[in-house]
Amino acid sequence: MDEPTFGELARRHHRELHVHCYRMLASYEEAEDAVQEAMIRAWQHRDEIAGGNVRAWLYRVCTNVCLDAIRRRRRRPIAATAAEVGWLEPYPDVLLEEAPDDAVVDRETIELTFLVALQALPPRQRAALVARDVLGWTAVETAEALATSVAAANSAVQRARATMQARLPARRADWSAPEAGAAERELLARFIRANDEGDAALALACAAEDIRITMPPHPAVFAGHDDLRTLLDRAFGPAREGDWRTLPTRVNRLPAAGSYLRRPGDTVFRAYKLDVLRVEGDRIAEITTFGVAHLARCGLPAEVPA
Repeated sequence: MDEPTFGELARRHHRELHVHCYRMLASYEEAEDAVQEAMIRAWQHRDEIAGGNVRAWLYRVCTNVCLDAIRRRRRRPIAATAAEVGWLEPYPDVLLEEAPDDAVVDRETIELTFLVALQALPPRQRAALVARDVLGWTAVETAEALATSVAAANSAVQRARATMQARLPARRADWSAPEAGAAERELLARFIRANDEGDAALALACAAEDIRITMPPHPAVFAGHDDLRTLLDRAFGPAREGDWRTLPTRVNRLPAAGSYLRRPGDTVFRAYKLDVLRVEGDRIAEITTFGVAHLARCGLPAEVPA
């Protein structure tokens, strides 16, 4: 295989391979590094492609690069909460749309809740679960990719499934995730209105009583309305830093909002944070807040005019 042909293959499959590495690693940046390393390995061993399934082979190379990366970083959360997964990063929907296979980015297996639970699995269990239940590989294909027996691969998948079901919310034990509907869009609109108007009462009304708020990579966890009131007082109360503007977006197939702050004396609202919402029923069950660096990937501006 010559270099132009290989380059075209790498380009064609880049997005779905990046999503695969992201699911394994839960980090957008680390997934970028993994795909680059995988392409180097693939080019060095390109003779192995002859007569085989190129796409499956590239997935195997990426999987093994991710396994190496997980072993190197030697970090694994115990309780699998977003606060523990300090390397967790969001994945903008605008980029997920570039993946050619809808199964690769099914909502239930790209949501932050699923990704966080996935990070608690040992590396080979994680790879086996993704191969079988996300990519849809057979037991034989999974065993070949992991260089193990079919019996060992099946055992890894069974243990991984049990762990995942125990760690996901009770209402999500079947991994199902409802598609976005009018109620979810309306809730996001109310969340944005509460932020823009500094309306703490409306913000509380949008939130479930047991809401959980995390801010990776910071380990803090805020739980329930009392903690939320404290955060809202900081944002909207007398000691607030300024005024807010909020723009809607979507990441990981979830509603999200980019927040912009205009401090006293400033003439524009400047990018401040990204809030990702997990909705249950008609309330926000969880907010995962990320730093300003992630807004640009969502296609959001660095500044908003006053």
